[in-house]
Amino acid sequence: MLNNVYDTEDNAVGRRQREIFESHAHYDDKQFDPDREELLSSMEENGICRIINVSSDFASCKRTLELTERRPFIYGALGIHPSDIADMDEEAYEWLRSSAVLPKVAAIGEIGLDYYWEKNPDVQSRQRYWFCRQLELAREYSLPVIIHSRDAADDTLKLMKGIHAEQIPGVVHCFSYSPELAEEYVKMGYYIGIGGVVTFKNSRKLKETVKRIPLERILLETDCPYLSPEPNRGKRNSSLNLPYIAREIARLRGISEEEVIEAAYGNAYRLFRKVK
Repeated sequence: MLNNVYDTEDNAVGRRQREIFESHAHYDDKQFDPDREELLSSMEENGICRIINVSSDFASCKRTLELTERRPFIYGALGIHPSDIADMDEEAYEWLRSSAVLPKVAAIGEIGLDYYWEKNPDVQSRQRYWFCRQLELAREYSLPVIIHSRDAADDTLKLMKGIHAEQIPGVVHCFSYSPELAEEYVKMGYYIGIGGVVTFKNSRKLKETVKRIPLERILLETDCPYLSPEPNRGKRNSSLNLPYIAREIARLRGISEEEVIEAAYGNAYRLFRKVK
């Protein structure tokens, strides 16, 4: 049976009294194959009002579109993750261009740089090339971007400034760098995606980031099925865990959980303008 995260003694706000916007999920992932439909059917009754399902490779782009067709509360982000850049060529890029106009494609993502897994300079160069091309695609269609950056802080910021990414709205997903860098992105108009890692005891930089950046620049995300927050760390993640993330942000900022949820809800709607 699916857990109802609202049915807890320490949660004074009942179901349906608040709505949570999940800004980054991967429900097309094979980890959800056993119970995807049951899980997604439980979202609205648990207050999860909107979900951005985010693509990583070419196949997941197509699966994401299928999800948006089946579920009215799911919108899609189409893009090729840097670790899957082998999928990218001009034909794939043209498919992304033709699909970006679909009514439920709300963003281009996740795109960016990942030097944690990829050390080959030639492949890193290819990542940078397709990152730029996909940023330009977002600019062309006035869509926001969802950015992945791991072990590539300097190159990501340099590339984004060089392409004038301040003209392209977006979010830096699963932020893992310094509070100072987060403030730099906020100055560029970007949102910062905060997920389950903020609940980990050793996430000192992220906790400090949450304290320092404006609440108006925070989005709630899970990156499910990955990175479950405490107390479910190590288990498969889902959007039902978002209240744990909101609760920790609230604790760090000295405000109520409801204030965090309400602010993040408004922030997500401002960023993802195609979401209704």
